[in-house]
This record gives sequence, C-alpha cells and structure tokens, in this order.
Amino acid sequence: MKQILEGSRAIALTIKNIKPAVISAYPITPQTHIVEDLAKFKADGEADYEYVRAESEFAAASIIEGASAAGVRVYTATSSQGLLLMAEVVFNIAGMRLPIVMTCANRGVSAPITIWNDHQDAMTVRDAGWVMLFAENHQEAVDQHIMAYKIAEQTNLPVIVNVDGFVLTHTYDSVVVPDAGQIKKYLPDYKPKKGQYLDTNNPVTMGAFAAPAYYMEIRQELHDDLVASLDLINEEYKKYHEIITKTRKHENTKTRKHENTKTIIDNGLVEYYGSSRPKVILVAMGSVVGTIKDAVDKYKYPISLRRRGAGGEVGVLKIKSYRPFPADEIVKIIKKAKYIAVLDKAITLGEMGPLASDIKAAAQGKIKAKIQSFIVGLGGRDITGEMVERIIKEVKKGDDGVRFVG
Repeated sequence: MKQILEGSRAIALTIKNIKPAVISAYPITPQTHIVEDLAKFKADGEADYEYVRAESEFAAASIIEGASAAGVRVYTATSSQGLLLMAEVVFNIAGMRLPIVMTCANRGVSAPITIWNDHQDAMTVRDAGWVMLFAENHQEAVDQHIMAYKIAEQTNLPVIVNVDGFVLTHTYDSVVVPDAGQIKKYLPDYKPKKGQYLDTNNPVTMGAFAAPAYYMEIRQELHDDLVASLDLINEEYKKYHEIITKTRKHENTKTRKHENTKTIIDNGLVEYYGSSRPKVILVAMGSVVGTIKDAVDKYKYPISLRRRGAGGEVGVLKIKSYRPFPADEIVKIIKKAKYIAVLDKAITLGEMGPLASDIKAAAQGKIKAKIQSFIVGLGGRDITGEMVERIIKEVKKGDDGVRFVG
C-alpha cells in the first residue's frame, strides 16, 4: 500500500519487516530518526530484535560486528563523524567478510562543522571493501535496503546504503514498504554456512594476523569478490522487482516521460535517462539526480529537434552502485556523448570530485569526450535547476580544472 512517509520512517519500517536479530546504533543527525523509530518498535512490542544501546558509533559498529560473527542478521545506521569514528571497525567488518547492512544518512564532515548533506562521509570509506549503493528517492532507499541483505548474505560482503541526509531522511514522499511476508518471499531467513560464523563445535578464526606471505592474497580475494558482485547486483535487482513489485507499478523513473526524454537503461548498477542521442551527459549519484532530471525535462531544446523527436541533446546517468564500480556500464553509455559533466557532492581535496576521478580512470583511452569535474552541494548548499543549466553550458566550453558551482 502506498503511503506518504518520512524517509527515515520508511527505512525503519523496512528494517523492522526484514527482522534482523540484533540492532545497535548511536544517534547522530540526520540518522537519528531511523534508530529512534527502531527503538520505539522494540519498546512497544512491535519487534523482537535485540536493540543494544551503545556509547559511541565505534561501539555500535563493534557490537554488530560481534553479533554478525556469531551468525545472525544485524543492522546499524550512522552519519558523517559517526562513520569516521567507525572507520577502523568498518575495515575490519569487510576483511572478516561479515554480511552486515548499514545505512549512511550522508552528511558533510568537519571542520567547519556542518549537519547538512553531502557525500564526503561515504567517500572516506570507499576503499574499505563494502558494496556501496546510493538512493535517489524514498522508494529506491526502501528497495535497496532489502536487496542489500540478499547481496550481503550471498557474497559475504557488507553493504552500505547511502541516503542523502535531510533531503531524503527528513522529507515526506509516497512510498511502498513491503510487509514482512512479501519480503520473506525474496529474502529468506538468514542461515549462515559452517565456517562463516563463530561456533564452538566448528572452531574458525576471523580476522587473523596475516604475515606478508598471505596478506596480499587475502586482500586480492576481497577485491575480486567485490568486482564479481557486479553481476549479482544486477541479477538481484531483476529478481527483486519480479517478486516484490510485480503487484504494483514500478516506483522509479520508468514511469517518467517528458516530451523527448525517457528512461532508456535501468538496472541494479546504473540508470540512464534522457536523450537517445545525447550531446551532453550529466553524471551523478543520490537525490540530486531528481533535480537534474527536472532540469533536463525543462531544458529549452530547439523546436526543430522536438518536432523530429530527436530527443534533445542532454542525458542523465545515475550511478546506483559506487562500489563495486560499474566501469564498463558507464563507459558504454558516456561514449555516445561529446561532453561529460560529473556532478560530485564531495571533493578529493587537492584533486577533483571522487566520482569524476573514477570515471576518468575508467574511460581513459576508450572515449574521445572530455570528462569534466563539477563540485556541487557541499555542506548542504542548494542545487537548483538553474545551476544544472549553467553546468550544461559550462561543460561545452571544454575547460580543464575542477569547478565549484554554488
């Protein structure tokens, strides 16, 4: 049933219906509403998970790490400085191959202090070994959390679902939250295999001391499994929508059409929306994609093009899976364009936007178009349609260097 819900509430209801055995978290803006709701479900007798209050984000991450190592399904959520405080444990979780799911309500990092949204927190742990998904809207956030558990438990890789703080966590939108029965059809009870959890009857070592003769091979195995999970993410995206959304209209941009723009590609890794023959492609992640789509819909294409149905000149590429990085999918799409503008809500200080850097590396020697880095929305700065139109004009100049647009 479609409801109008705050994004945090929709995520909390989804986690409740997934039925993890242990939840532990420490409140931090703008993640707090999610874990407050989960604590209230427990207090009101609506859920039977163990809710463990922690004295810090480091402790919360450690608690779910231990619970997952004991062989049960777990959950936590955090933001910004909380994720940075967790960083040591975040790396350990991936190295121990624990199928943990965490929500990151994305927020900028200090200093100066900010409580508003950008992606700099997630970028601090992009090399930790987690699958990293980014949601555009409430429905995508709900869907990605359910898929995250299926992906994690099949690959023994942890998953972070990134949702833009305040922009998604504190706003209300229409969303369908599958009930526990529907979810169970797609996501069965978690039953880890022997050797994947701590068991006195079948002793195993997790996170062992590794000498130089072994460390590199262990890290390579983690890398190889992350890369291999690209295919699984796509497979699970299809299965999820076959099982969960078959009785309702697919709540994503497939339903969205405006004059000469439409969704052409939509899978678990990327979505391409816009012209079938683009001159300009804008690339981004998260909620800003909705703003970019609106700007593309309103962008003033020549009347002659619209009459011929040529599809204008602009397309939008949304990255859903940032890690593993879908390099081949991205190159396949952007090679059609003459100009590529990557809009990052983060900055690799002294270099460029992290997404732009990754795309440049993936496309080197494969496409002729110049890939340009635009930094937007740091510290929660509004990103408007007028700014997007300005970027469309700026990218055609082909200038080098990073541009901050605000």
